[in-house]
Amino acid sequence: MTYSASEAPPSLSDRLTESILGIIRDGGLGPGDAIPSARELAKRFEITTPTIREALRKLEATGAVEFRHGSGTYVGPTINNVVLANPHRPPITKESVLQLISARLVLEPAIAAQSAVARQPENLERLEAAVTNALVPPGGPSFALNFHVELAAASGNPLLEEVLASLLKVRVREQQQIRALYDNRTQDHEEHVAILEAVRDRDSERAERLTREHLDNIRGAVEAAAAIDSVSDAGGSHAAR
Repeated sequence: MTYSASEAPPSLSDRLTESILGIIRDGGLGPGDAIPSARELAKRFEITTPTIREALRKLEATGAVEFRHGSGTYVGPTINNVVLANPHRPPITKESVLQLISARLVLEPAIAAQSAVARQPENLERLEAAVTNALVPPGGPSFALNFHVELAAASGNPLLEEVLASLLKVRVREQQQIRALYDNRTQDHEEHVAILEAVRDRDSERAERLTREHLDNIRGAVEAAAAIDSVSDAGGSHAAR
């Protein structure tokens, strides 16, 4: 392969990350499965262990692998995601939060409409379990199910679920800000319940409208905010609304 003057060839660690991902895919490994140790990988690729560890750290930064102290290296939760987090993200701004909401406004109302048509009984059960998450204040107990991701899952299209979950994960700090700024827990819960009822009734038009109104309300709260404060990624997997 040749590269233009403006396109540098991939570094050794970049090539190694692709090779390690190849091992994971070829082995049919999924999240939580163990992968060969750095020493084993170094022997396989005939390269030094520190170089392998550098490649593994790059994969860890995106969540594709995870280290467990005293246990080993495992396939991470985002190994199959179509969108991965940038480990060198710039600080969040009010504009970046609003951009996320705008992206969600493009995706989620249409997803809700499709989910109202395609949803199955098990989807309703999971949505019912997730709907009360809105009542949990920021910094409160974490929760396993995300209402909006479960809404996407109800569409019957796994790629829609994956895209939305990936987007919320990639922009986790913006999501934390959204949760802090849209702080009327009762209103948030009532809006989720209304969307759930529309999906239960298979009313696609109402589900789409209510989801758009919900996100518009979130956007209004962010636009009214005086400033955006920096937040950490702690608890990020549960921060999405």
